[in-house]
Amino acid sequence: MRIGFGYDVHRFKAGRSCILCGVDIPSDFGPDGHSDADVPVHALIDALLGACALGDIGRHFPDTDDKWKAANSIELLSAAYSLVRTQGYHLGNADITIVTESPRLSPYIEQMRTVLADTLETDRGNISVKATTEEKLGFTGDGSGISATAVVLINRAE
Repeated sequence: MRIGFGYDVHRFKAGRSCILCGVDIPSDFGPDGHSDADVPVHALIDALLGACALGDIGRHFPDTDDKWKAANSIELLSAAYSLVRTQGYHLGNADITIVTESPRLSPYIEQMRTVLADTLETDRGNISVKATTEEKLGFTGDGSGISATAVVLINRAE
């Protein structure tokens, strides 16, 4: 078994879609970025790639390449997981934490888990998604940005 850790952060921008774990969250603002800026999925991609020592999201999907402009991060996740599978591993479980004051995410957590489980070809019970705040501290606390962490356990495919 191998363990991977990922972290991502984006600033918020008015008028951007707020797509988190592949779910479009109703909001007047969203993460700003080259792709759809799906922060928790980017953290998850880094965790998966890191577990196999395959580098990071920027190595495989650089923001300097127009090919990835406005890319759907769920499709990037699927491509990254294919790389993990070609290394002879499959997902054991994933644990993701999203840090933001707003929008409120609790109504969307189960849908997020389902999207990720379907993408990673696993049972929803292997996917944990949590949301928390930083009690008005820092860039996430003042509402100017969002961050996410992800930890994965991968196992040799049988």
